[in-house]
Amino acid sequence: MPRPPHPRPSPLAAGARTRRTLLKAGGTLLLSVMAPLPAAAAQILAVRVWPAADYTRVTLENDSVLKATHFTVPDPQRLVVDIEGLELSPTLKSLVAKIQSEDPYIKQVRVGQNRPNVVRLVFDLKEEVRPQVFTLAPVGEYKHRLIFDLYPVNPVDPIAAMIEKDDWSQPKAEAPAAAPEPARPEAKPEVRAQKVVRMITIALDPGHGGEDPGAIGASGTREKDLVLAIAKRLKARIEEQPNMRVMLTRDGDYFVPLGTRVEKARNVQADLFVSLHADAFVEPSARGSSVFVLSEKGASSSAARWLANKENLADSIGGVNMKGQDRQLASVLFDLSTTAQINDSLKLGNAVLGEIGGIARLHRGAVEQAGFAVLKAPDIPSILVETAFISNPEEEARLRDSAYQDQIADAITKGIKRYFAKNPPLAKGRLT
Repeated sequence: MPRPPHPRPSPLAAGARTRRTLLKAGGTLLLSVMAPLPAAAAQILAVRVWPAADYTRVTLENDSVLKATHFTVPDPQRLVVDIEGLELSPTLKSLVAKIQSEDPYIKQVRVGQNRPNVVRLVFDLKEEVRPQVFTLAPVGEYKHRLIFDLYPVNPVDPIAAMIEKDDWSQPKAEAPAAAPEPARPEAKPEVRAQKVVRMITIALDPGHGGEDPGAIGASGTREKDLVLAIAKRLKARIEEQPNMRVMLTRDGDYFVPLGTRVEKARNVQADLFVSLHADAFVEPSARGSSVFVLSEKGASSSAARWLANKENLADSIGGVNMKGQDRQLASVLFDLSTTAQINDSLKLGNAVLGEIGGIARLHRGAVEQAGFAVLKAPDIPSILVETAFISNPEEEARLRDSAYQDQIADAITKGIKRYFAKNPPLAKGRLT
């Protein structure tokens, strides 16, 4: 049976259908224009490697947040890191050449495009490590950073490390005493208090380091380099004294978090803690040396408060894995900072400031106080010495001068000796 012919659409219906077709086509075009394009690969701006006995840090600085996953492989030991949103680049390839042969933990690194948009790093290791991989938000001069910290599974005992570097099996000889007069037969023996003779341990803390350069002078001098040089000179002078030894919180160009510096001092049962810095201010005319101790009741001046706030930013700039920090420990250190510790710190600070005043201009004639995080060891007298203003061109030049560095080291050593002359150390387990 023949099919009935289709009814011819009216001109009005045909027009409506045409408009719907055009709208649908237009919508498709609009959607295709507004659809998100594939994300551009992140750009690696710089790669840096900071090898140290404590740990090795590898930093990738980039223009956006990177997502990374990692795992370790034994026999031989390797750390494998996959970074998403990344294409291989010459800057990233340069990481291979930055691994030094003396690096304690990394033998070499291999870099390759594992799959589209994913770069793989393979670190061939010298021993088993405990890796920490984390990101840091932009701060200061830095953009986004992806950090790999490689810690040894079996870290060296800090006291054993000090003993290994120097022979402390015998105490250093004291200066020869004058020959005693012959005792008279009738004289009764004089009763004296027993003199405690033991090894005194001093923690020297060169500020900043690694990712954190500290203040930078007009001629490009970095605070972290100056204070490390002064600390090494100071260490040598202190260890010339009878029964004194030194632990450096860092002995190279790497970053140590503020809380870790305090922990290091406590781990070696330090008798004193001396943190070394080179001050900076917004005005280049500021000058002079200063000594600071902890305050729990507010800063002694607005300048001291400003400086403490600036120094306490070191963890943000140097880069700390907040997931790995013991917040309870930080709270305990703050709560246990006692009046006795602060009083002893003031005595030490006054002794050191008096000696520095003999060789350099002082910024203020008294020890100042503020809430410096690095001074919060509850049981160790602690001071922070601002050796001079690196932001002052004249003082920057003095800080660079080896003769002035010797003078500062000598002055601090004399101040420490003056402190112990009036405040003999109490007996501890380390008797010599």
